[in-house]
Amino acid sequence: MRTIPPSVDIAARILSAYVTRNSVPADILPDILSTVHSAVLSLNQPSQPAVRRATEAQIRASIRPDALVSFEDGKPYKTLRRHLTLRGLTPEAYRVKWGLPVDYPLVSATYSALRSDISRQIGVNQRLRVKMAAE
Repeated sequence: MRTIPPSVDIAARILSAYVTRNSVPADILPDILSTVHSAVLSLNQPSQPAVRRATEAQIRASIRPDALVSFEDGKPYKTLRRHLTLRGLTPEAYRVKWGLPVDYPLVSATYSALRSDISRQIGVNQRLRVKMAAE
């Protein structure tokens, strides 16, 4: 004895309910059944998430001198690296996900300049210490 798959049974019940209330020519019943069956099967499949792409205007607007606006949550950040890591994304995956160019910055210009100045100061201080120690 063959068992009927649940999806076929559900499709047959739907078609039966439709046919009892509507006039349907007999020659198109197989087509309707296959259409309903494929629709029932598609309900089991997870839907594909819509690929979100940022427009050029959105990309330009997200880059501010003092912060970068994340496309993930819309909040401004000085640096996106930690924010992306917490969301399980690499910078490359983030760029691909949102259709960003490969040179899209991950650090705001102001914060980058500040860190650069701090690094230069540390370097100058180290050179001075080495020079003072040599004397």
